[in-house]
Amino acid sequence: MTHIINGKEIAQNLRNNLKKEISELKNKFGNVPGLAVIQVGNVAASSVYVKAKTKNAQEVGIEIIDHHLEESISEEELLKLINTLNNQDNVHGILVQLPLPNHIHEQTILDSIHPDKDADGFHPINVGKLSIATHNDENLLIPCTPYGCLIMLKDLNIDLVGKNAVVIGRSNIVGKPMAQLLIKESCTVTIAHSKTKDLPGLCKNADIIIAAVGKPKMVKGEWVKEGAVVIDVGINRVEMLKNGEKKTVLVGDVE
Repeated sequence: MTHIINGKEIAQNLRNNLKKEISELKNKFGNVPGLAVIQVGNVAASSVYVKAKTKNAQEVGIEIIDHHLEESISEEELLKLINTLNNQDNVHGILVQLPLPNHIHEQTILDSIHPDKDADGFHPINVGKLSIATHNDENLLIPCTPYGCLIMLKDLNIDLVGKNAVVIGRSNIVGKPMAQLLIKESCTVTIAHSKTKDLPGLCKNADIIIAAVGKPKMVKGEWVKEGAVVIDVGINRVEMLKNGEKKTVLVGDVE
């Protein structure tokens, strides 16, 4: 019998808990966490993500310090802004919305964020800490999407130790950190990608499948064994015919 993970309910429970924790922080110390959000330009998808992140942060009581910058800003100017934010006491986290314009080197910008204020967990120091983490290491700054996947897995109250996990996708944002988190939980992890041979066979033996490759409906239902847990990270815009009209719809990486 198929069971659909209720991500919305899990997210709301997290927000409720965070709201309580932040309220206690405010009562104890007189201030709240401050998150600086930097968006360069007006890419439509970026605006949607920033709006959602801002809404959720404000809902739990986080102060948003918004920096919506012109697309023409130079890399040097952006680095100066981040340096200023690194030294501001009311800024506890810095989030740079990706992608950045072509004239700005993304990794240079991410490297300039103080590791302790790296809200996305993309700084090399935080990436390195995750790669060497043991099961008991908790003081980590982890990329949000894979961490969210792990929270969903733990919400199922299943024993992850020894489970065969297939992570489809090897990006620095989802695939690689997801694999590291599952290794930390003592799963046996396979990272699959565009050059992987016999992906259906790998998936058929998997207890856990995390699909984060960005290919619409790539993972087929017949690849999934009974009782396996599948988390579809993919967000793909595809054109489909509906009532004789072409419409753009969102689909995942799983069929």
